[in-house]
Amino acid sequence: MAAAAVLLALKLGAGLASGSLGLVSEALHSGTDLVAAALTFFAIGVAGRPADRSHPYGHGKAEHLAALAEAGVLALISLAVAALAVARLTGGLEHETAWWTFAVIAVVIAIDVSRTSASYRASRRYGSPALLSNALHFGSDLAGTLAVLGGLVAARQGFPEGDSLAALFVAALVLLAAARLIRRNVDVLMDRTPPRAELAAREAIAAVEPPVHVSRLRLRQAANRHFVDVVIAVAPGAGVGQGHAVADRVEAAVEEALPGSDVVVHVEPRADEAAALRERALAAAFLVPQVREIHNLALVDVDGRTELSLHLKLPGELTLEQAHELAERVELTIVEAVPEIHAVQTHLEPLTEASEAEELEPGEVERIVRAAGVEPREVRVLRTDEGLVAFLTLGLGASGSLADAHSRASALEERLRAEHPEIADVIVHTEP
Repeated sequence: MAAAAVLLALKLGAGLASGSLGLVSEALHSGTDLVAAALTFFAIGVAGRPADRSHPYGHGKAEHLAALAEAGVLALISLAVAALAVARLTGGLEHETAWWTFAVIAVVIAIDVSRTSASYRASRRYGSPALLSNALHFGSDLAGTLAVLGGLVAARQGFPEGDSLAALFVAALVLLAAARLIRRNVDVLMDRTPPRAELAAREAIAAVEPPVHVSRLRLRQAANRHFVDVVIAVAPGAGVGQGHAVADRVEAAVEEALPGSDVVVHVEPRADEAAALRERALAAAFLVPQVREIHNLALVDVDGRTELSLHLKLPGELTLEQAHELAERVELTIVEAVPEIHAVQTHLEPLTEASEAEELEPGEVERIVRAAGVEPREVRVLRTDEGLVAFLTLGLGASGSLADAHSRASALEERLRAEHPEIADVIVHTEP
């Protein structure tokens, strides 16, 4: 701030005394430096405050607000200087270039070099966008002062327009610096993802072993700190501890790639794409009339194309031609409904519906159950593809143990199998 005040006085005094528009424009530029330094001083003080209840992400964006204000002031001043330069070129005032004007410029250059290097070193050390904007600002001052020096040399050699052209150059230089500052800080304030930081985070996560599937990655920046939100997918059967361990590895990798970053990792179950395709194919197949049962759905990869094989059960009384036509309709329906599946192979089987068995009457089963000292509540005997199946429901004492109920059911099952070996299965349901 002290340097900006000294430069303002030197440039403005020398410019007014000599009539140099270039020096006057540089004086105005130094005036904006004074405002910018004050803004930076205030912004860094605010940005350094720790996070609180109202600002859980900290106060780092105060620096970007200050840099944005500084860029706006720069742009306005440069436009005013450009207007004055154009006015002089179209018939402006003459001026003299005294020797002491060059002495003033030498002092100005020395101060500009000193403060530019100091601000740049500090911005690199602390990662401060406000200090970096100051360094760019002071650097544009140095370039502008060199341009003014060239314009004054040209004016002294008999080319008076050189000073105004130097002022125009300074104005263009300042406008470019302002545009860069505005773009950089608006990107941060609008939470635009920093491309380099995102690439570094993705590369860090990709290097994690075992590999991690990233569903979403979001980054934003405030001052010199990155805030990173990562959503990763783990196997649906993974335990909470496993998911947490994977999240810890991802967090550590990102923090190593972006030191000082705030990383939040959310874990969610990974979708089983193959199971989803099979479910969609099954739902599509059941849209075809007369389709009663489908099983053994399997997806295979054939030269980069996904194909589906399945077992299709149809009524046994259908002719082979009718069954084939039905199978073709099922294949076509699946391919149309699930574009990811390129072809379907079907294996045809007759459908054997369960029916009341004739070989073993329910009364015979009831007799065996009562002989074992148990009164059955329900008895059913069905014929299935596997053979005869007997379903029994028994009422037992409510105060008895589960182990005792299971033992009695098992004894009854063994007794039925002993008297009727043709039974494929016995299912005994016990209730109080």
